[in-house]
Amino acid sequence: MTFDPATLHLLTRIADALDRLAPPPPRSAELEDADAFVWRADPHGLDPVHAVNRVDVQLLQGIGPQRDILIDNTQRFADGLPANNALLWGARGTGKSSLVKAAHAEINRRRPGALALVEIHREDIPSLPHLLKILRDSPRRVLLFCDDLSFDAADESYKSLKAVLDGGVEGRPDNVLFYATSNRRHLMAREMIDNERSTAIHASEAVEEKVSLSDRFGLWLGFHNLDQATYFAIIDGYAKAYRLVIDEADLHAQAVEWSMTRGSRSGRVAWQFIQDLAGRLGKKVE
Repeated sequence: MTFDPATLHLLTRIADALDRLAPPPPRSAELEDADAFVWRADPHGLDPVHAVNRVDVQLLQGIGPQRDILIDNTQRFADGLPANNALLWGARGTGKSSLVKAAHAEINRRRPGALALVEIHREDIPSLPHLLKILRDSPRRVLLFCDDLSFDAADESYKSLKAVLDGGVEGRPDNVLFYATSNRRHLMAREMIDNERSTAIHASEAVEEKVSLSDRFGLWLGFHNLDQATYFAIIDGYAKAYRLVIDEADLHAQAVEWSMTRGSRSGRVAWQFIQDLAGRLGKKVE
């Protein structure tokens, strides 16, 4: 189809006007703009997070060994020394993601700006190679974090993560360390493993490719449900930190009742109880 010059000129003017009305594409932040970011897969970019939702490392009770190991590993990475990718696995609400964010904050408290924290959402894992190309060109050291990582039977995106962690041609950039949390030690449901074994000609080989993804993490840290003494220690720590004035026996009795309504004791349940208690006492928790 061809247009006469007048019509073509009019269409060009309309197109230019629409371009001016269209919002500009979102700007991708530079790694120097903040200490924490969220990766945006479409369109590609980094969104700065200036107020990270985290808990002070001193308030994380019942996970002392895991805390010390992860902070030591993170500090070595920040210092330019060898360090391992880490998989934090275990029960829900036991402080896995809180520890990652607290470790990042602790390292930057010791040396401001030492590390950038970049969170990538589980559903954006296929865009991980593109993100790494951006991070590779930065002089800054980056802690790359994926919360609640797991894969379903038909999900093939684990292959790109596997290559990035260890086996790809380029591999993980020297300035990037990968931390992930998961409820599953092997990042896949047990019934998926059993199903692969039962239907494969060579059962061990069929399972090996997916199970070996966890092996790419040099550091495994397990998190388990709390006993009552540890649960009380978490509650007491929060109450003291936020100056919640309440008799200890009453505090513990209410905390037990709260955990019974939730059916579990965990750091998350303790935090939810403290939020409720602070509200009833007219206190802010910040």
